[in-house]
Amino acid sequence: MRSAIVATVTIEAGVTTDAPTWDPYARGCPSRDLLDRIGDKWSVLILAELGDGRPHRFAAIRNRIEGISEKMLTQTLRHLEQDGLITRTVYPEVPPRVEYQLAALGITLRAPLDALLHWSIAHAAEVAAARARYAEAATPRG
Repeated sequence: MRSAIVATVTIEAGVTTDAPTWDPYARGCPSRDLLDRIGDKWSVLILAELGDGRPHRFAAIRNRIEGISEKMLTQTLRHLEQDGLITRTVYPEVPPRVEYQLAALGITLRAPLDALLHWSIAHAAEVAAARARYAEAATPRG
């Protein structure tokens, strides 16, 4: 099983080091696991919602993302925090106030996710038409 390939990387002029380069096509590679996480529909929507740079409370995220259960939102937020993509801040108040925000690593995902979201909006009608054509062609005539 190969999960990383060691490559020589130049850090500064004349200074090199051996550093892993990940292979997402290899089973068990951490980069594949990461793609699974950030490609999950709930992760994409949560990261996009947090992309405005402001802190968001749990209920606000839940209300914005239609169809997500509290359990799935909690689980996804925990995974994103575990991966260092978001931060969770708990304020010592009664009742406790918890806010979520993109971490520095999560901010690096804003441009790729924005491009993906804009693409999905721009091409939704074309994909819907292709699905309809496919369904029509797959329907037996008789």
